[in-house]
Amino acid sequence: MINPSASGWIDKFFGTLSGRLPQYENSHAFYRAIRDTGFIYGHVAKFKNLDAKETGNWTVEEVTKVALLNGLYDAYRLITKTQDTTGFIARATAFYTEMHPESFVLLKKVLPSSPPSYQLENLLDERIKTNDNIISRNFSHILTNALLFMDVLAFRQFLIVGELPQKYLKKLEETVVTIVNLALNSKQDKTQYDDLLIKLFESSVRYTKLSHISVESLDEAGFDYFESKSEKNYLLDVAAMAIWSDGQAQQSEIDFLHSLNQKLGLREEAARESLDSYNAFIKHNKKHIPFFNYSNPVKHFYDHASQSVINLIIRNKNRLIKELGNNGELMLLLTHSTHRSLNDKEKKKVKKQLLEICKTVPSLTIFLLPGGSLLLPLLIKFIPQLLPSALNENLEEEDTL
Repeated sequence: MINPSASGWIDKFFGTLSGRLPQYENSHAFYRAIRDTGFIYGHVAKFKNLDAKETGNWTVEEVTKVALLNGLYDAYRLITKTQDTTGFIARATAFYTEMHPESFVLLKKVLPSSPPSYQLENLLDERIKTNDNIISRNFSHILTNALLFMDVLAFRQFLIVGELPQKYLKKLEETVVTIVNLALNSKQDKTQYDDLLIKLFESSVRYTKLSHISVESLDEAGFDYFESKSEKNYLLDVAAMAIWSDGQAQQSEIDFLHSLNQKLGLREEAARESLDSYNAFIKHNKKHIPFFNYSNPVKHFYDHASQSVINLIIRNKNRLIKELGNNGELMLLLTHSTHRSLNDKEKKKVKKQLLEICKTVPSLTIFLLPGGSLLLPLLIKFIPQLLPSALNENLEEEDTL
């Protein structure tokens, strides 16, 4: 049995693949096969080359790690036309070493006498943990793991070009975030959760900031940069997932998906197939993914995160009150806010000083983690309940800082 958390699991994995390797005619067949497993959607429902009894007791992280290795190896076989596992391990290790500047430090953790596969195990462990923050823990593994397929696409380019295409990674991320933004903007009826979904995507990527993206239409997105069917279908599926974020697709969103499909140069029925594929995946696997048992998964994230934050605040109430009392300027601003609306400069000052307080309370450092600032308004909104009644009467509306 393979234990993806124990040293040597990669060698065992390759040892089980004899006679189980699927063959792909082209990149489109390769992509569709991986999509069928659920990896594109962030939840691996099955493996084509492993029996269910071998994977039944694996954790989400272990399943994701093996699925990532599987995708990388399939890309290697597709490009090199070989099944050389030794060569694959060497190339995959080189790829991640170039991708992460800190990789040379990670590899020092592995004994020099250890097999090369141990180095790759170490790198994959760290890659899966990259997004271990307030967002991934509460937003489930669905979003961050869906973006892991970008590693596979980047590795494919690495094999073709012979080096890490840094511009490629940045362009792919930027395009993904752009498409999600445009897809949500195509909604006729937008909600606060659509904006939150954009921020969640942004918090899960390495290079891209929404504030740096000025693309306002599909015509400006620059899809000519991407040539393979794998890339184009992935971009289309990302849009389908964004459209499905609230469990239903409006006509304007469906029209957007078809327009994107045309811009990507895919066959006419690809847009409908993309949406149908995602719907079918959720229908067949919904009972195994609690996240999708809610009519609006993003709203579920926010509600769940809200309760978690409130519980943390309550447990640290006395320490928080003490820190607030020691900050005269902050208390003065809070007092002023009971009589008038704070200006933008004052609101920024309140936010900054609250973050400074969070640094002094270990349990509240979640607000300093990637994505944690999305939840800061919850802390601001809850503060009135911690302060003397003379101060809290008018603070409840000060949650837009």
